[in-house]
Amino acid sequence: MSQRTTRGRVVRWGVPVAAMAVVAAAVGAGPVIAAVQGDPTLPERTANQLLADAVQAARSGPKPMSGTLVQTASLGLPGLPDLAGLGGTSPAALLTGSHELKVWYGGADRMRFALPGRMSETDLIVNGGQVWLWESDAEKATRITGDTEAPARPETAVPTAVTPQQLADELLSKPGTVVGVTNTERVADRAAYQLTFAPKDASSLVREVRLALDGETLVPLRVQVYAKSAAEPAFEVGFTSVAFTPPAPGNFTFTPPPGAKVEEKRIDDLTAVAGERAERAEDIKEEAKIVGEGWTAVAVLPFSEQDLKRRLPPADQEPPGGRAPRQDGGQGVGAVVDAVLKSAQPVSGPWGSGRVVRTKLVSALLTDDGRLLVGAVTPEKLTEVAGRK
Repeated sequence: MSQRTTRGRVVRWGVPVAAMAVVAAAVGAGPVIAAVQGDPTLPERTANQLLADAVQAARSGPKPMSGTLVQTASLGLPGLPDLAGLGGTSPAALLTGSHELKVWYGGADRMRFALPGRMSETDLIVNGGQVWLWESDAEKATRITGDTEAPARPETAVPTAVTPQQLADELLSKPGTVVGVTNTERVADRAAYQLTFAPKDASSLVREVRLALDGETLVPLRVQVYAKSAAEPAFEVGFTSVAFTPPAPGNFTFTPPPGAKVEEKRIDDLTAVAGERAERAEDIKEEAKIVGEGWTAVAVLPFSEQDLKRRLPPADQEPPGGRAPRQDGGQGVGAVVDAVLKSAQPVSGPWGSGRVVRTKLVSALLTDDGRLLVGAVTPEKLTEVAGRK
């Protein structure tokens, strides 16, 4: 995998704009009325007009900008262990609380991403032909080298972290949707349109999804996912501050501080683990059977509790890149899975028996006959699907 391809993956943090045509399918040709009562801060538009204009704006390419993104999760995972000590870079830590990412984007070869921790910061700096990864907690600077000539393909760039546009693409291209528009929202102190998407099917756990588009650039500024059981968003990712102006050149310069450990790695080495995970995800996708569609689709996989535990790394396994083993007392992904399984409730019916877990947005049923059913639906919907063998 090329260095330019990796740049493309992180570009979407700085410029969360991509193909939004898939959302138009959910909206359809029906009437969608914009505007709340009172003096609007932006011209009234229908959802179709907004989405068409956003697609057109995306074709002009990323705009120079800088800003701060915040992801907040309150998924209501039962029995979740204390994740405070894992730090912002742990996948398990992203399941709860708020996490911040600072972004500076000056072009395809000038960008910076900073992930602050409790007492540390991790930075990825791209400046022309130089790419640095700085980890302040380890006082380590890694110069990343590799092929810089391969063309970047932003349309295939899917980073591990979630941006507003990724959530919009994934959650909003669904049939059976009620759509609304307002033009008086403010996000990151900017006037914005807000599209609201709500499923019609009562078996969905999602109450609505709100997508805020910048009133000037039509860049997605925020996505909020509301569960039926809560007044606050169960999941939210969006800008708390943003400026669509070229960042100062000093944001893209980096020199390892005195005393720092400096090493060099090829991009191929750093992306090998990500490639393996992507392959495993594709294998799982091929095994899955999707029952239903849209908001109430349920994925059915041949999967058992033993399969799940075999795929999880041991708590003391050395992470990629040669870092020291985790010292979190096993409170990583494996500990989270163990806690969730212990809190699962036994269920049974004509289809058999198993254990079910419900969060604010997702339910999962692990059957004793070796099936895993997952969807943003009620447990009752899962047991109904389980009976369709």
